Amino acid sequence: MARVAIEMPKLGYDMTAGRIAAWVKRVGDDVRRGEVIAEIETDKATVEMEALASGRLAAIVTEAGAEVPIGAVIGYLEDQDGGA
Repeated sequence: MARVAIEMPKLGYDMTAGRIAAWVKRVGDDVRRGEVIAEIETDKATVEMEALASGRLAAIVTEAGAEVPIGAVIGYLEDQDGGA
């Protein structure tokens, strides 16, 4: 199994950072590709963030409420389907 970084997505043209409104999944939870794992707040909306790979949520690096730049690692999945 490989560890896959979960990064803060760019959800808008002028977005430079986002706030994690909530983690829907907890460390140790199984996750399927396309399943909602977190809710991300932008200056315009709250958007559901979907997993790009199936696996198990191995770590949450950035807790809910934190604002982080686009591309920053916010958590890790242990990949079970061979790649993102």
